[in-house]
Amino acid sequence: MIPLRRTTGSGPDPDLPDVIAAQRDRAAFGVLYRRYVERVYGYAFHLLGDHHDAEDVTERTFLAALAAVDGFRDTGASFRSWLFRIAHNQLANELRARARHQADQLDGRIDHGIEPDPAGAVGEADQARRLRRALASLPEDRRQVLVLRFVDGLSAREIGVVLGRSEGAVRVLQHRALRALADMLDSDAGRRPV
Repeated sequence: MIPLRRTTGSGPDPDLPDVIAAQRDRAAFGVLYRRYVERVYGYAFHLLGDHHDAEDVTERTFLAALAAVDGFRDTGASFRSWLFRIAHNQLANELRARARHQADQLDGRIDHGIEPDPAGAVGEADQARRLRRALASLPEDRRQVLVLRFVDGLSAREIGVVLGRSEGAVRVLQHRALRALADMLDSDAGRRPV
């Protein structure tokens, strides 16, 4: 059994009793699943932009977490950050697979003399589309910091655990990401016809 103790700076992990219950009885993991499934899905969707892929990543995340829940230890990182670290790894795998698939498709087009359609890359002019495009153009670590912070509500400390960085580094990444995002949106707005 894992002893309850204070985690650094944030008090006891509120999920710890449910984690202990899941370690004793796998059926109790359902409580944790219901608590976090929408947040993990949101994280995946915001980074992938596709509902089916986000559902697949969410499913793989919870299957991996269920399989590894016995190994969770209260070492100062919350269950939430541990779970999002698993989601982060699943997303990295998905993004690598996508990159390989896109490279294969591009090779196939070149081999057959078919060029990609440049008009397909043009997005709509509405604010949500511009924001998604700007967010997608950020480096992956900055994009993940923004999604984890503002979509999923993780603290800088928890994001640090997910991304394997210090809390200070997360705050710097967040600041730079917000500044870059604002610059891109301002620049994009300046190019739009009135």
